[in-house]
Amino acid sequence: MTRRSLFAGVAATAAFASNAKAASKIRLGGPVFTKPDDPREVARAHRTLGYAAAYCPEAKIEDTARIRAIEDAFKAENVVISEVGAWVNLLDSDGGKRKKNFEYVASRLALAEAVGAICCVDIAGSYNPTVWYGPHPKNLGQEFFDATVENCRKLIDQVKPKRTKFSIEMMSSSVPDSAGSYVRLIKAVDRKAFGVHIDVCNVISSPERFYNTGAFIRETISTLAPWILSCHAKDLEWRPEMNLHFVEVIPGRGSVDYRAYLQALAALPHETPLMLEHLTKAEEYAEGAAYIRKVAAEAGVEFV
Repeated sequence: MTRRSLFAGVAATAAFASNAKAASKIRLGGPVFTKPDDPREVARAHRTLGYAAAYCPEAKIEDTARIRAIEDAFKAENVVISEVGAWVNLLDSDGGKRKKNFEYVASRLALAEAVGAICCVDIAGSYNPTVWYGPHPKNLGQEFFDATVENCRKLIDQVKPKRTKFSIEMMSSSVPDSAGSYVRLIKAVDRKAFGVHIDVCNVISSPERFYNTGAFIRETISTLAPWILSCHAKDLEWRPEMNLHFVEVIPGRGSVDYRAYLQALAALPHETPLMLEHLTKAEEYAEGAAYIRKVAAEAGVEFV
């Protein structure tokens, strides 16, 4: 990202925000550590933690009674199900595994549709033979892009979702790796049921982006605003070594500009889920949520 694009991103977000009728509220969410796994208790546990968005509780597409119970319980508490995760490699080098993974993602998209989730999300995958999300020189090439377009189209055309959408999460080492490449992917997929899942930490992958997280976030969200479905909440710390080493940390312990992140999301025309993830304990999620709420209060951003 050039210096010119940084300033262009700031200007674009300012224009987008000024055209909005009013700031939208954000739906903060994250995992809960409630047992047993009764949908009513789980939904209430989200509200107890101040969450208005949730990851979909475990369910199988065949279990229609549980799916109905989940949807009803979360609606009763005004907690939206933001996403159904489908974290497998759609471009596995093993043909048998690739086919199995595709059918798994299709089942997760069908589950998202059945339960009324905002989206089903995966990454595009990787040609790396040993790490499903790992780097590979072909991951940013045309072959990878074309295969991802085909996968997205086939998934949507097979499931035919009406209430939910399929989305691909940005990654530094594979398509889409920027807002611009995401727009190119959206246009190539050319399906109304395809949208954007934002995880800015996944693509803060250079010193320039790290030093200018606020401008980078504003540009990313303003560029992708018409298609944004749900977002992840993480933070990044730069640990000094001879080469780059960014690590995920609890929100508030890193350098991500959450004021910019929250204000950009509040400028969207709809209530957008912001989901805490990749932490290990309830106490860590509580710390991250408290920090995000503190920054929101200072920035004049409200939660549902």
